[in-house]
Amino acid sequence: MCGIAGIVDLQNREPVAVPRVRAMLTRLRHRGPDAEDVATRPGLAFGHRRLAVIDIVSGAQPMASPDEAVLLVYNGEIYNFRELRGELERGGVRFRTQSDTEVLLEGYRAWGVDVVTRLRGMFAFALWDATTETLLLARDRLGEKPLYYARTPDHRLVFASELDAVLAGLDTRPPLAEDAVADFFAFGYVPDPKAIYAGVHKLPPAHVLVVRRGERERLEPRRYWRPDFTPRHRDAPEILREELTRRLREAVGLQLVADVPLGAFLSGGVDSSGVVALMAEAGADPLIACSIGFAEPEADETAYARLVAERYRARHHVRGVEVTACALLDRLAEVYGEPFADPSALPTYLVSGFAREHVTVALSGDGGDELFAGYRRYPFHLAEERIKRRLPEALRRRLVGPLARAYPKLDWAPRALRAKATLEALAADTANGYLRAVTPLPRTELGRLLAPSLLERLDGYDPAQVIARHLEEAGTDDLLGRAQYVDLMTWLPGRMLVKVDRASMAHGLEVRPPLLDPDLVDWAGGLPIDAKLDGFKGKRLLKEALEPFVPRALLDRPKQGFGLPLRHWLRRGLDERLAAMLTSGRLEASGMVAIDVAKDLVEAHRSGLRDHGAALWTLLTFDAFLARHMGQTAGNMDAVAAG
Repeated sequence: MCGIAGIVDLQNREPVAVPRVRAMLTRLRHRGPDAEDVATRPGLAFGHRRLAVIDIVSGAQPMASPDEAVLLVYNGEIYNFRELRGELERGGVRFRTQSDTEVLLEGYRAWGVDVVTRLRGMFAFALWDATTETLLLARDRLGEKPLYYARTPDHRLVFASELDAVLAGLDTRPPLAEDAVADFFAFGYVPDPKAIYAGVHKLPPAHVLVVRRGERERLEPRRYWRPDFTPRHRDAPEILREELTRRLREAVGLQLVADVPLGAFLSGGVDSSGVVALMAEAGADPLIACSIGFAEPEADETAYARLVAERYRARHHVRGVEVTACALLDRLAEVYGEPFADPSALPTYLVSGFAREHVTVALSGDGGDELFAGYRRYPFHLAEERIKRRLPEALRRRLVGPLARAYPKLDWAPRALRAKATLEALAADTANGYLRAVTPLPRTELGRLLAPSLLERLDGYDPAQVIARHLEEAGTDDLLGRAQYVDLMTWLPGRMLVKVDRASMAHGLEVRPPLLDPDLVDWAGGLPIDAKLDGFKGKRLLKEALEPFVPRALLDRPKQGFGLPLRHWLRRGLDERLAAMLTSGRLEASGMVAIDVAKDLVEAHRSGLRDHGAALWTLLTFDAFLARHMGQTAGNMDAVAAG
């Protein structure tokens, strides 16, 4: 696992300043603490920071082909690299190293851009082919590894694993992208392909960007894969269960390959518990598991994690998190580079830090909720969409809409009711209904919180368009499958995988999610609804497959989720932070937020009648980002970039 960076002159062959690329690499030191190197060619420089995991001795980068015609920098792991290596060797390729990096390089030489369709793993890479003077940027299917890029006015392309490194490669810092700021408040993160700064982009998952020197066309990434959630498996339940078990074993086994200590995150949920169990079955020795706990019962899952650890005799390391950990908000703003409002980023950062004390690689349970319909919102969305098909649209808008607006969101309301969100979803179209299920700010609150001047400049702004676009391209009429497709295009790469990648790599820890194995994803997409949902309970088939491995008490309990006890912490531990946010002047000076509305949200939450925890955490993380953004003047950045 590594960090990559580079600058390419797309029109000429003017030399690229190596000190500038090294300045970019300095921003990526945490991603690759073991080594650094830069390679140059006419009109370009590629840089690499290495975290050595496979072939520690000879897998250094940047890596060139024997004839020097192809140059590669790569971040990730290719789990089927031995299989691909064998195929290439049978075709006459002679390898110089044992690394997956060289397999990727030789795979390109054999198969061209189509090499990405053969890779079973997580990756982001940049490759220069001198024979055609072509730059190739590529990102894995689900967006496990990040890749940012920007095109400069003098026709240079700057790319890197993280946003800060791209900024270090530019002459001046761009302004904030106002539509990306609005998207942040709508989603709690900035969805691909936008970045928080104007003119900077994320290469979307499952896309390649191919640019030939001298061409002046727009940079247009091309998709090479998309998930298919059309139900197509007709086998009996027991056959599906056996097939899922086989595929889970295979995915976990593939991801146990490493030349360094390896362990797992163990939250106490179904997914991570299943991964730990299958690691034990595969012979992982020692089996090391790391967990985070809370004093608040609503957030603590350590008792369930302990059941799994004891069953498999894991070396189980547990640490508690208290409200004082929120002092790390400013550190998180640095780690994520963009505003990022997932509250579980904090415990993920902490568990990554102490896991790194024991291992270099950790397996996680990420992806299980998206693939097997584990989120509570899925059965509600399915029921709501079915009801909509039976209710005339006029009735929904005239009756359900006003009722939804009048129904209060009460802090003390039982979680199972979900009444206000359900009413709002019933009154909306599919895209807006699903947005309501994933947003930290309902549409009415979003419209009030964003500054009127910002909304005026973004005339016609509609965050639901992000979801609507993916609904249109989902390629299936299956109601549940369409929602899962949206999540694999937005929620998973923009929130869940960003959370884990930045938090873990900040500590030089590689995290691998076996449930996102590409072959497993392709197969799971074809499951029928009744294999995923059992009434309002999710992960039906996954739980059945894991029943021999995971304690029954864990499988039967309601989904708890991994996050912070926000409603309590915001009332009894973060008063000073909230007050500082409201009085610092940063929110108001940004021109993005209506400060009076922010104050109203704080007071309403403190009263105990309304739960605005998600909205307030979103504001706190944006304020922390602004503090860092406003402290980085263009002059300071220029000094760093100049080396």
